[in-house]
Amino acid sequence: MTNEPLTTNPKSAPSNRRPALHLGTSGRHALVVLTLVAAWCALWADISIANIISGLIVAEIASRMLGNTSGGSVRFGPLVRFVVVVMWDLVVSTVDVARETLSPGRATDEAIIAVRIPPQARHHLLLLIVAITVTPGSAVVSVDPDDGVLYLHLLNRSGCDTVVEHVTRLARLSCDALPVPTNQGVKS
Repeated sequence: MTNEPLTTNPKSAPSNRRPALHLGTSGRHALVVLTLVAAWCALWADISIANIISGLIVAEIASRMLGNTSGGSVRFGPLVRFVVVVMWDLVVSTVDVARETLSPGRATDEAIIAVRIPPQARHHLLLLIVAITVTPGSAVVSVDPDDGVLYLHLLNRSGCDTVVEHVTRLARLSCDALPVPTNQGVKS
């Protein structure tokens, strides 16, 4: 798959993608901040004024430090799929962690793994970090944004290959949901 522009006439070519909603810099930034505040409240398992205010502060600082929220657009279909995948991860991983911790005499076999994400997904690094860390049994413990490497702590080493595939899927979904204009280059 190449990133070259299509040379066909857009009026005559059938499209299997719905048009994206184009947000300006402030609209996209607001969407990122609201998503991070929701994740912050989910991490605290409480929606309160204090959590919303502290979440706004943390989200603003984090988005300024890690994320590029300028330009781009939003595709709500892929965004909903991303959210559904993360919510399903929450359910499945909660059951897995409960089973792991409640099994008598069963020792956990923890691991730290490195997962390289595609260059285009580096625009969504903060979203990926939150989506992975909010899921029980895994956490992003370090990030190399220049090389696009996430270092993950896993509760169970046996699922390493599955986790790498899943993080790659989340990265692809984030790129589908929040496409970034091609003029915003990222080092490969």
